[in-house]
Amino acid sequence: MKTKALFNWSSGKDSALALYKTLQNPDIEISCLLTSVNQQFQRISMHGVRVELLHQQAQSIGLPLEIMQIPEMPTMKVYEEVMSKTLTKLKQQGITHSIFGDIFLEDLRKYREDKLATMGFKGLFPLWKIPTTDLIQEFIALGFKTIVVCVNEKYLDKSFVGRVIDQDFINDLPEGVDVCGENGEFHTFTFDGPIFSKPVAFEIGEVVYRKYEKPKDTKPSNTACDTNDTTAYDFGFWYCDLVEK
Repeated sequence: MKTKALFNWSSGKDSALALYKTLQNPDIEISCLLTSVNQQFQRISMHGVRVELLHQQAQSIGLPLEIMQIPEMPTMKVYEEVMSKTLTKLKQQGITHSIFGDIFLEDLRKYREDKLATMGFKGLFPLWKIPTTDLIQEFIALGFKTIVVCVNEKYLDKSFVGRVIDQDFINDLPEGVDVCGENGEFHTFTFDGPIFSKPVAFEIGEVVYRKYEKPKDTKPSNTACDTNDTTAYDFGFWYCDLVEK
C-alpha cells in the first residue's frame, strides 16, 4: 500500500525539487499541496506571492491545493491552532505523512517532527543533507525556472530581487550566502519545469520594502520555511511583486 502524504508547498525552488523527487517515488501518493497564505493580503507567507499565482502553479502541477489562512504576524499559539485544525481534517482523509523541502536546519526539522508526532503524522525530507551546491545545479539542469521574489537585506541587496536563478545569479552571490537560500537569504517562485504541464504566466511588478515587528513568541527560525514563518526581524526584506497575466 502506498504512503499517503501531503506536500508542504512554498511555491519556491526547494519545494519544486523536493516535489519532483517525491513524484519519482512509486511508494508515495501525494494527496495535496499545503500552503499557508497571509489572510490579510492573500499572499503566500513570507514569499509574498499572490494567491492567484499559487492557484496557477497547483493547476499546472495537477495536484489539489489546500490553503491555510494565517493572520498577519500570528502568535505561536494561533499558528499551531490553525495547523492542528488543518492536519486533523487531512488525517481523516487517510493522510499519514507530511513532506518538506528542508535541507539542513536541524532545529526546524526537530520542530516539525515533534509537532507532527503529536498529531500522529510522520515527516519526510527528500532533500535532507544533500549539499546545496549539488541541489541548485540539479534544479537548473532539470529545466526548472525560478525567480527571486524576496531577499533578506541582512544578506543581499535590492539588486538580487526579481532575478531568475541561473549560473550568473549563483556566481554573483556574496561569500557566505547559501546558494539555495537555506538560511533565509532569499525566497523564490518557480514558474516552469518538469513538474508543470505549462509555465505559470506572470509579469514583474513593483519592488517594495517591508520590515516586521518582533513578536513575543516564535518557532525555530528559518525564513525559507515551507509553510509559514511567524518570526519577525530587526532587518527588512525586499519583495518583487509578480502579477498574473
